[in-house]
Amino acid sequence: MKFENRLSKNVAEGSFEETLLEDGFFVLMYKNESDNIVTIEREINSTYIQFHFCLKGEATFVFNQGTYHLPIHQDKSLLLYNPQRDLPIHLEVRPNCWLISVIISIEKFHRLFSQDASYVTFLSDDNRDKKYYKDGNIIPSMAVVLNQMINFNLNNSIKSLYFKGKSYELLSLFFNRSEDADIEQCPFLVDEQNIAKLRQAKDIIIAKMAEPPTLQELSDEIGLSLKKLKEGFKQIYGDTVFGFLFDYKMEVARKLLESGRHNVNEVGLKVGYSTASHFIAAFKKKYGTTPKKYIQKTV
Repeated sequence: MKFENRLSKNVAEGSFEETLLEDGFFVLMYKNESDNIVTIEREINSTYIQFHFCLKGEATFVFNQGTYHLPIHQDKSLLLYNPQRDLPIHLEVRPNCWLISVIISIEKFHRLFSQDASYVTFLSDDNRDKKYYKDGNIIPSMAVVLNQMINFNLNNSIKSLYFKGKSYELLSLFFNRSEDADIEQCPFLVDEQNIAKLRQAKDIIIAKMAEPPTLQELSDEIGLSLKKLKEGFKQIYGDTVFGFLFDYKMEVARKLLESGRHNVNEVGLKVGYSTASHFIAAFKKKYGTTPKKYIQKTV
């Protein structure tokens, strides 16, 4: 296991977005979109197995009051299990880092693999009482599932159900070591390069949200055909390019309104609406209320 030296830094405090799937089974999600390293913590006892996935950037797990540091980098996964002691999460998350963690009790996990304990190395009788740390790559099929989770934009009432299904899918892919482990659900998403191009497309439309490129311009910029851009983007992010951008713009607008530092016209311009009436109509379509009334409710 490789450890890093502790770095001097400005550390801000943050917290996970936590989704309970059922007793002994939950998902933690964190996006550090600030310019600071953010420290987040969560108590986890010795009866749980932890699966951590870094979609973007990097972070460092800190153990034993700072004695050990275990990094996790972009496109890497980390399995942590120690039945002999609690393993609370203490993470130092660097700027522009996205993380998803699936936490499941060993009892529930055993039931999932009760027929195939020998297939999962650390579930064998010889190993079940030993600590087990394993890092690995996030294969393309796992990246699809993780991006669908982090970009969830369906009704919140089904979030737990949706995440539960995706978590089971993720665990299945994590332990799938067949020769076809890297084969994607979509035939053109068979390599990391195409996944990277679709991520680039997402980053471009976010950076240029006030004046986004056309689909053809976006296709040309990332070097992917228009058909593959449209189909692949929806496969990974669960929505069309402009459907995703609309939801992103509305989320930015909501946060700007809540900050109290901008009026409705200013917020509309920042997210790409040249007239206040168009922005108000878009905001009402998304949230069912006007920006002005939304502000009044949050004050």
